[in-house]
Amino acid sequence: MVKSAVKGHQLTKWTSNKLEETPDVLAVEEPLEIRLSYWNGTEQIEQPLSVTMRTPGNDLELTVGFLFTEGIINSYDEIKSIRHCETVEKEDEKENVVKVVLNENHTFDLTSLQRNFYTTSSCGVCGKSSIDAISVQCSAITSNLKTSPKIISELNEKLRNAQTVFEYTGGLHASALFDAKGILKLLREDVGRHNALDKVIGAELFDGNLPLFESILLVSGRASFELVQKATRAGIGIMVAVGAPSSLAVELAQKQGITLIGFSKPRSFNIYTHPHRIKV
Repeated sequence: MVKSAVKGHQLTKWTSNKLEETPDVLAVEEPLEIRLSYWNGTEQIEQPLSVTMRTPGNDLELTVGFLFTEGIINSYDEIKSIRHCETVEKEDEKENVVKVVLNENHTFDLTSLQRNFYTTSSCGVCGKSSIDAISVQCSAITSNLKTSPKIISELNEKLRNAQTVFEYTGGLHASALFDAKGILKLLREDVGRHNALDKVIGAELFDGNLPLFESILLVSGRASFELVQKATRAGIGIMVAVGAPSSLAVELAQKQGITLIGFSKPRSFNIYTHPHRIKV
């Protein structure tokens, strides 16, 4: 049974100088454990990889996107099986554990598993000791994608109109892909902005659509280093954020050839790197 992304809650609201009981709807936040089974020589090893606080739904996309953006897999073909874990003792917790079995012949950098992969809905992947540990080796983006300021300025409204859960709760981040004409291709929501982007990338990886050279990415919050890193892995040439970018996000976008836009509003936005893709 797929869990709901929202739940009802009775609250007390103060308005017009009076208190009254009223029903409300909240965005659900629950932990998701990712378990990884892989081969080290002739030995099969299974271990917990990550715990992330997320909104239930699209868990397999989230998992695949996370594995891809962290450099553990490079394509969906390297996965033998992926499913919600059936060996969990408590029935209501089965939907909160995903087990991924990698192909026997798949190899990856085992040191990546030594990181403390604890992810929260607010901060993304934490416990990484240095920028070197975070960095995933990627080629610079060579996308020829170009679009207009008018199309960029219209993306926020299109995103908000398409955010079904946000409409009821006001408490979710979103990541969305648009084409050069501003047509919405894919949208995912989650309490964690990193999770929302992993769900988008995971969905496109499932469908064999990576790299996303011809897509514009819009994220509902600020542009952090981790989000730019994930966009780089996915081959995205234009990344638009509703909020501000961090200094490290701008440095990475400049280095990797991404057009990074922040403070996106209907009548204005800031282009921080590679403005050549935005044509008047």
